[in-house]
Amino acid sequence: MKKLSEQMTDVLIIGSGAAGLSLALRLAPHCRITLLSKELLNEGATFYAQGGIAAVFDEADSISSHVQDTVISGSGLCDQEIVEFVASHASQCIQWLVHQGVLFDTEINSIGQERYHLAREGGHTHRRILHSADATGKEVENTLIKKVLDHPNICIRERHNAVDLITSGKMGNTENQRIVGAYVWNRDSKKVETFRSKIVVLATGGAAKVYQYTTNPEISSGDGIAMAWRAGCRVANLEFNQFHPTCLFHPKAPNFLLTEALRGEGAYLKRPDGSRLMPDFDARLELAPRDIVARAIDHEMKRLGADCMYLDISHKSSEFIVQHFPMIYQKLLSLGINLTKEPIPVVPAAHYTCGGVMVNRQGRTDLEALYAIGEVSYTGLHGANRMASNSLLECLVYAWSAAEDILAHLPQSHLSDVIPDWDESRVHNSDEQVVIQHNWHELRLFMWDYMGIVRTTKRLERALRRINTLKQEVNEYYAHFRISNHLLELRNLLQTAELMVRCAMMRKESRGLHYTLDYPNQLQKPQLSILSPLKG
Repeated sequence: MKKLSEQMTDVLIIGSGAAGLSLALRLAPHCRITLLSKELLNEGATFYAQGGIAAVFDEADSISSHVQDTVISGSGLCDQEIVEFVASHASQCIQWLVHQGVLFDTEINSIGQERYHLAREGGHTHRRILHSADATGKEVENTLIKKVLDHPNICIRERHNAVDLITSGKMGNTENQRIVGAYVWNRDSKKVETFRSKIVVLATGGAAKVYQYTTNPEISSGDGIAMAWRAGCRVANLEFNQFHPTCLFHPKAPNFLLTEALRGEGAYLKRPDGSRLMPDFDARLELAPRDIVARAIDHEMKRLGADCMYLDISHKSSEFIVQHFPMIYQKLLSLGINLTKEPIPVVPAAHYTCGGVMVNRQGRTDLEALYAIGEVSYTGLHGANRMASNSLLECLVYAWSAAEDILAHLPQSHLSDVIPDWDESRVHNSDEQVVIQHNWHELRLFMWDYMGIVRTTKRLERALRRINTLKQEVNEYYAHFRISNHLLELRNLLQTAELMVRCAMMRKESRGLHYTLDYPNQLQKPQLSILSPLKG
C-alpha cells in the first residue's frame, strides 16, 4: 500500500546532467521515470561545459586514433576494451543527440559541402571535437531538458536531494542485497520522502567541490560516490582528480573556466613577463595533456611566487576570436578584460573526478538494480587522466548502454512490497549552522593544500587524520539534528574525500593526475586503486 510520503516509479534517476537526461529520454517510451535534480534542472556540470564532445567525423581521422590518443592521455591505466567500446559508439550517440535537436557548429568545405566544424584540444592528434560555439554543454542540456519536460512518462522532481540508497537488507534480506529505492530530502517541504523503484541510477556527477578552487557548480559534492559506498559498492581510482589548467583568476568569477579549445586554436600560456612557459615542459606545448599543463603552471607559479599565469590568444584576429568564443568574449568583457587584446590571468582548478563507483560496460554496479553513469562512475575510459571532451561522450554512450540493459531486465524486476519510513522522531532543529560552515571550509582548504596538484605521503596522512576527525563530528551532528542541504553535502564530501585520500595513499608512484614527491617515478606494472566497503 502506498503511503502519503512515498513515491513509486519504475526507474529512479538521481541527477539531471547529460547522463541522467539522456537515459531518461531513452527509457521513457517504455516505462515510468522519476528524475531527481538537487537544484533546478540546468544547474549542473553539463550546462557549464564549454569545449564539446569527441567523436570521429573527419575522413582523415579514425576510431583507432581516438583510442590511441585516449590511452596515451590515460597514462597506462585505461581499459583498452572500454576505450574501444566508447570510441566506436561515439558517432551513433552524437547522431542521437542531433535527432533530439542539438545543433553543432558547421562549416562549408572546399567543394561547397556542409560539414561539422571540428575543434582540437589537448591530447588529440586530430580535429574531432564537435561543439556549439563555446557553450556546447548549454546547448546539449537545454535541448534535452525541453524534451524531458514534454514527455508524459518522465516525472521531474527539482530541489530534491537523495539522502541514502535503500537496500533490501533494511527489510531483513541480507543474502541477496539489491537496491529497492532511496530516501530523498524535499528541500521545499523540508521533509524526507521515500522513493520506491525497480531500478535506481546514479547520475550525480563528480566531487570537485571537495577542493577550495574548482570550475564546477556548487552541486558537485560527491553524493553518488558516497551513497554507493555506504550501500556497499566498490570505488576505484579516486586519486585521479583532474585540475583544469586554465580557470580565470578573478575575484568576481572564481569558477569561470577558459576552455581548452582556446589552446587548441592557438592560444599561448605565458609567464607574467610575457615569455611562453610550455616550451620548457613538453614538446606538445599548449596541447599537452591537462595533467602536464596544470603541473607546469603550478610549478611556475610556485617558482616565481606569482599569483597566476596568463593565457593569450590576442595574436589571432578579433573576428576569429569573437566568432569561435562568443560566450567567453562577452563574459570577460563584462569583467573589464578584452580577450582580443590582452592576456587573461589563469590558475589551475579542480575540474573532473576520473575515478568513481565501479561499473561494467552496461553501467551496473556491485549491487543488483543499481547503475551508475557519467562522472560518478569508474568505467576504465579515462585511466589516470581524462582526455579533453571524452566526458560528455562517456555520459552519452553509457546512457545508451545502460538503457539497453535496463529495458532487457525491467520485465523481471519488481517493486519492493514495503520500505520503512524515514525516522526523525529523535532529532531536532539545529541552532549551530556555523559548525557546518566551519568544517566545510576547513575540508576544502586542506584538501587543496594536502591532496592537490603535488602531494607527499605526510600531507596525505595529515589530510586523512583531519577527515576522520571531521567525519566523527559530522556523524554526531547528523544523528541529532534535522537535515539541511549543507549537512548532506558536507557528509558526502567528507566520505568522498576519505576515499580519495585512501586511494592516493595506495598508489606508490606518480602517474597521470597523481603526482607525489615521495614516489616521482612510474611503476612498470600499474594497478587500479580499488577500495571495498566490505574490507573496511
